[in-house]
Amino acid sequence: MKTIKRTRVTELLKKDCSHLLEKEVNVKGWVRTRRGIKNVAFIALNDGSTIHNIQVVVDVEAFNNDDLLKKITTGACISVNGVLVESMGKGQSYEIQAKEIELYGEADPDKYPLQKKGHSFEFLREIAHLRPRTNTFGAIFRIRHTLSFAIHKYFNDNDFYYLHTPIITGSDCEGAGSMFRVTTLDFNNLPRKDDGNIDFSQDFFGKETNLTVSGQLEGELGALALSNIYTFGPTFRAENSNTARHLSEFWMIEPEMAFYDIHDNMDLAEDFLKYLVRYVMDNRMDDLEFLQKMYDKKLIERLNFILKNKFERLSYTEAIKILEASGRKFEFPVSWGVDLQSEHERYLVEQHFNKPVILTDYPKDIKAFYMKLNDDDKTVRALDVLFPKIGEIIGGSQREEDYAKLFKRIKEMNINPDDVWWYLETRKFGTAPHSGFGLGLERLMLFITGMGNIRDVIPFPRAPQNAEF
Repeated sequence: MKTIKRTRVTELLKKDCSHLLEKEVNVKGWVRTRRGIKNVAFIALNDGSTIHNIQVVVDVEAFNNDDLLKKITTGACISVNGVLVESMGKGQSYEIQAKEIELYGEADPDKYPLQKKGHSFEFLREIAHLRPRTNTFGAIFRIRHTLSFAIHKYFNDNDFYYLHTPIITGSDCEGAGSMFRVTTLDFNNLPRKDDGNIDFSQDFFGKETNLTVSGQLEGELGALALSNIYTFGPTFRAENSNTARHLSEFWMIEPEMAFYDIHDNMDLAEDFLKYLVRYVMDNRMDDLEFLQKMYDKKLIERLNFILKNKFERLSYTEAIKILEASGRKFEFPVSWGVDLQSEHERYLVEQHFNKPVILTDYPKDIKAFYMKLNDDDKTVRALDVLFPKIGEIIGGSQREEDYAKLFKRIKEMNINPDDVWWYLETRKFGTAPHSGFGLGLERLMLFITGMGNIRDVIPFPRAPQNAEF
């Protein structure tokens, strides 16, 4: 087979690809479908670079190789040399008239699970090693890439520094306790202290360690030296929540900014979210249109809803009054002091304000120890950004910079000060006002793709009783 430099399918389907017309090109990819009429075979080929396939037209008699053509079935991988011509068919600008075909890998049609028919998401999760080849997951994972790139681009363009915070940690950022333990101890011969507890001083790190639930605390250390930083990495929660909204491993974006108060923090959160939505719409509209057509008829309308509306800002206390006066019978009753549920958040966004909402100043008893205490001694300078369909998408706060107040909150929440001595010391040496927030990549992916299950927006989901692939 003649050697020709490969051209990706996305390049061959561009409207400005006329310079390649009537020229010989090479394309490689996986067969989506193959059909035939008389002595002509039509192969739909996709290489993952776009939601669209390019059609390869094969003159069966010219090839005179029945064995080769019989092996070109759905799922097979091939390389094609051929002439790019204008297509006579609908829905495509160009097609390739095949001159040479090389079969890289067969796919037995009796065994290949991705035949041309509908497959349930549950089934596709069982074959996560193959589901990226479907139109749906190709679109989702291209969007995930584009979104990840946009996150880095936004922060880089706004003079933030990317800080790599540890995956293995000896502290629990949220004080939740639902963490995965990291150890090299022999479970069949655990060292014990006199009181019968495990002696972690003999473990690899000389103390009990876990996988991180957040890079925030270390991120604050970076912000109190570099001013503006962000983290973007995997985080882990050992919560036994087998739901469509929970993962045991997911990716978090956590900016931390010195000299930002809660209002600066809200401004950044709104600008950041709008930038990300706009960037995906500008660069992945083909994939979004496919997902809208197949799964969520209002997807693009909902994305535009974020872009065209200024986010409504109000306090938690004001939100409670609105919910109580709504006359709605919620599954979870509302009163001051309760943590808001998704149904409450969505009511505020979708029914009352009809725009995205940022809630602030939550009761201190339902928020983490590091949030700045307000003068009322009852609320903290927390913020939650609420979106339609999913509720909370960002959680953040102005951080407590006062050593005495922070130490008091740590003691009140039964956290051992010795475990976070280094965090406390930043309030002793050149403390400064600072703020930050956390955004779960998969939660945002749910919103941007219109998917209903968080396990369908990450390539290899980790959940209770599921660590396959």
